Amino acid sequence: MRKPFKLDLYLVTDRDLSLGRPLREIVEKAVKGGVTMVQLREKSASTRDFIQEALEIKSFLRHHGIPLVINDRVDVALAIDADGVHLGQSDMHWEMARRLLGPDKIIGLSIEKEKQLKEANEADIDYIGISPVFTTPTKKELEKGLGLKGTSEIAHNSKHLSVAIGGINLSNVTDVLRTGTNGVSVVSAICSAEDAEAAARALAEVIKQVKQESRL
Repeated sequence: MRKPFKLDLYLVTDRDLSLGRPLREIVEKAVKGGVTMVQLREKSASTRDFIQEALEIKSFLRHHGIPLVINDRVDVALAIDADGVHLGQSDMHWEMARRLLGPDKIIGLSIEKEKQLKEANEADIDYIGISPVFTTPTKKELEKGLGLKGTSEIAHNSKHLSVAIGGINLSNVTDVLRTGTNGVSVVSAICSAEDAEAAARALAEVIKQVKQESRL
């Protein structure tokens, strides 16, 4: 049985944007502030170091009931028994990942263009990441953001839950949520904040308010 998850405020870690602080410190403060899901992303650490770090963060998150997904690395997700993986369009195909991980793990898939949605809608995955909403330094390979209109079109046509990512912060999170996504994913808005807990709490409060308004 797959672990229940909430996409409301989804943190993606980035060591380079964390102002020299350990990722575990960022994650712990973000969870105290209201983060509902964490994706551990490592582009430069060795596999051994990645696994060790992931195990430490997983232990903390399990204690707080927060799911941990691993970016790209199905092998690391298997090694630490993570809650799942998040895959990009150039990563391992979701079908192979599902076969390796089994039926009980969470699989997320990045969608960068509306034409990629057809396959995603037919896939045995759990959510899509709509990426990027706005241009952002963490997505250097993508020249142009989808914007609010493009994000809305993908969110409304997706058969799966969706989380938006890319340039999202306190100033635009309300507009992004109003596109119809189930949540927002942030990197620098928390990782680069001087007070990660306060930054997460401010975002969580806005998200809660917008969701309450949408149910009225």
